[in-house]
Amino acid sequence: MSLDTIRLSQTARDQLIKLKRVTGIKNWNVLCRWSLALSLADLSPPLVREIVTDSNVEMSWRTFSGSHGDIYLALLKQRCMRDEDSLSDEGVARTLTIHLHRGIGYLAGGRNLVKIEDLMRLALLSSTS
Repeated sequence: MSLDTIRLSQTARDQLIKLKRVTGIKNWNVLCRWSLALSLADLSPPLVREIVTDSNVEMSWRTFSGSHGDIYLALLKQRCMRDEDSLSDEGVARTLTIHLHRGIGYLAGGRNLVKIEDLMRLALLSSTS
């Protein structure tokens, strides 16, 4: 497991397809960034610690993070330290996978998420919590 290639589970793929349709956001990486931020904002540790990345959806770290790779990496390392996980490449990659999938689940499970404006409202609420 490494940060070079980010892979998603089949469940996350299906949830992202729904989110693309609902929000009109066309790119996986944009939805994945929102998902990661949403999960990292939740201070509770994720319940699921093992994710099977069995779908055909994958992206490079550069595609996922865009021009903000250093910021995302710092956020992931900070979360590793908070959760007392390893700061090794494998530990950071595992933290990314766990939080990315939890965040996708949060977004996909949002019954009030029916348009992009709802996603913006969710982001604003998360930032004030």
